[in-house]
Amino acid sequence: MSARVLGRGLTRKFLIGLALTALVGTYASVRAFSADAAEIPISQGKPVTASSVENGGAAAANAVDGNGGTRWSSAFSDPQWLQVDLGAPATITSVVINWEAAYARDFTIQTSANGTSWTTINTTVNGTGGVQTLNVSGSGRYVKLNTTRRATQYGVSLWEFQVFGTGGSTPTNNPTTIPPGAVRVAEFLADCPFSHRLPDDPIVFPGLPGASHMHSFFGSTVTNGNSTVNDLANGPSNCNPAVDKSSYWVPTLYQDGVAKEPVITTFYYLGEGVSDAVREQTQPLPFGLRIVAGNAKATAPDATTISRWSCLHHNESGAGKDFINCPADSMLESYLDFPQCWNGRDLDSADHKSHMAYPVNGACPSTHPVPVPKLRQVLRYPVNGDPSRIRLSSGAGFTMHGDFFNAWPQAEMERRVAYCIRLKVKCGANGTA
Repeated sequence: MSARVLGRGLTRKFLIGLALTALVGTYASVRAFSADAAEIPISQGKPVTASSVENGGAAAANAVDGNGGTRWSSAFSDPQWLQVDLGAPATITSVVINWEAAYARDFTIQTSANGTSWTTINTTVNGTGGVQTLNVSGSGRYVKLNTTRRATQYGVSLWEFQVFGTGGSTPTNNPTTIPPGAVRVAEFLADCPFSHRLPDDPIVFPGLPGASHMHSFFGSTVTNGNSTVNDLANGPSNCNPAVDKSSYWVPTLYQDGVAKEPVITTFYYLGEGVSDAVREQTQPLPFGLRIVAGNAKATAPDATTISRWSCLHHNESGAGKDFINCPADSMLESYLDFPQCWNGRDLDSADHKSHMAYPVNGACPSTHPVPVPKLRQVLRYPVNGDPSRIRLSSGAGFTMHGDFFNAWPQAEMERRVAYCIRLKVKCGANGTA
């Protein structure tokens, strides 16, 4: 019985009895589990990510720490997942799951060589919880538990997730210590120049080339109205680092009717805006995630105007939600912050926003419990002077918005989040201090 039933109308005497029963049961389970697991799992201590976490004390890393008294617990919804990076290809012979009382009835075990293409090696239906030993036959660097039906009204929770077999290693490109002199800012970035213009939007108008206002695209050089995440992942990118195959796009800016593209384009991934405890639980942006930030249909600079405009090297000019007058020796800057709280389930939503949320008081709301890096888009245009000469393809400056289609390789995104964001290290384009 989970301790979370406390306070739900049971008598004190009955509660004490339940607590003692739970304590004895848990102790017996942990003892039996430890005795049966003398062999060191190849998953122990390896990088791990999850679809969500219930709270700061139920981190995904608890599932592979070798401690039968700590647990990972998800948000209270289906489906959920937990994924372990074994560090190198491995042959997998068994998976042992030590469930807490909030277990999953239906789930699968999958393996992958690259973190994007998956093979199912076990399917369990009507599981009974407890300690489940699954004899499997598979190979891959990544192992994922996908749960699709919970046994209780809570999330899914487990004491340990153990993968046994041969192979795997600790990734050599995943540093775990902070180098001397490192700047303590949670950040990594990608510089992705302008690539091309099209009246396309594969998020808002997928499969409908020409249906959108004009957009300026950055990063992936193949993005069009028909693009899928696999198209991006398998195509070229002009980003530094080149490993970032994502696509970023904004409404095209015009001055005196002539298209003007930004000459400096930086996409920052940040751990700011949340408490340190939340930042340390930050999860990688899921492969294929799509987000739209800002309001292309805004009729005034209101609360939906997420973007802001300023002048490069001229703070005295101020900043605003609409275009501002920049001095002749300056450039017009656009800043846009994307939401950093994910609902843990959906890669997109009907309005392309509802699956994401902004943090409140340094924490993610219960409806969107998974913290992910904050994407900040910074564009600098070779434009200045009278703002009445400037417009966007979507309208006035307060209609500025950004689209993001994530195609970072999952392993690389995981590495940068673990090192740059969770450890709070300012990383360059190469993902190191």
